[in-house]
Amino acid sequence: MRELKILAVVVAFTLITYWGVEPYAHHEMHPEKPAPDYTFKDLKDVRNGKTGNAEAGKKLIVEGFQCQSCHSVTVDGKKLGNSIESGVMTPDLTSAGLIYNENFLAAFIADPAKAGKVEHKFEDGGAHPMTKFDVNYDGAFTDVDAQAVADIVAFLKSAAPKQMTNKEVFADACQRCHAIKYGDMKGGSMAAFTSDKSVKDYMGKLPPDLSQYIKSRSENYLHEFVNDPQKHLDGTAMPRVGLTQAAEDQVITYMAEVGDSKRAERNELGPKFLIYFLIFAVFAWLWKAKIWRDLH
Repeated sequence: MRELKILAVVVAFTLITYWGVEPYAHHEMHPEKPAPDYTFKDLKDVRNGKTGNAEAGKKLIVEGFQCQSCHSVTVDGKKLGNSIESGVMTPDLTSAGLIYNENFLAAFIADPAKAGKVEHKFEDGGAHPMTKFDVNYDGAFTDVDAQAVADIVAFLKSAAPKQMTNKEVFADACQRCHAIKYGDMKGGSMAAFTSDKSVKDYMGKLPPDLSQYIKSRSENYLHEFVNDPQKHLDGTAMPRVGLTQAAEDQVITYMAEVGDSKRAERNELGPKFLIYFLIFAVFAWLWKAKIWRDLH
């Protein structure tokens, strides 16, 4: 009976301490952040209700703006152009219509710095490597621009693959800046596409390797951060990526496959260990009772 009283006192003090510390640790030091917004409702739909025409969008990309001069893109089964280092390696546009939210994609085409929430990075007179969309080069975003953006988004959606692996989504969404070296330690194929010097000069610091971020950060944190980095790191140079919820889930899943490959095995062993400890506790209690009975 004495032991139960001691246990009760220990449990009570533990709960009181936890009740006093936990709210401060989680609500003051780490305040709750808004849930990820996969509709990007803060962005106006710059298409202004225009219906996109995929064929017209293809002509704009290939002939009108010659996007292949900076980007690689697959058109009618043929890969055009090559990505180049422009601060960071420019993305391949082939998967854009699948992995990015279409409202975000339209807003990004119209004004990359605003959609990516990195306008603060260019307040000193610098300019985003990708210029604002302006068909007539008149400094105004008109109905002509809105229709052109709608056409380009329609083409990108029509040209995108129907599905991608987790690794492919990670590569297109994250690997231009981030390495995940544990994904291929020997081959080195999971190094960042942009050279360390270029990305460090552009971003201000070298983006971290993401191999173990699934362990050092919670999955909830990663979803919030990828969806909007400014929520957790105000003023960061990392842009909002604009992934759909499905694409973001694939990115986090790939990070788990690389950085926590034994999770399923560990989860399977957990209940077995708990059962073992429970049985061990019963035998320990019976042994203690027998010894104390003999002593008294």
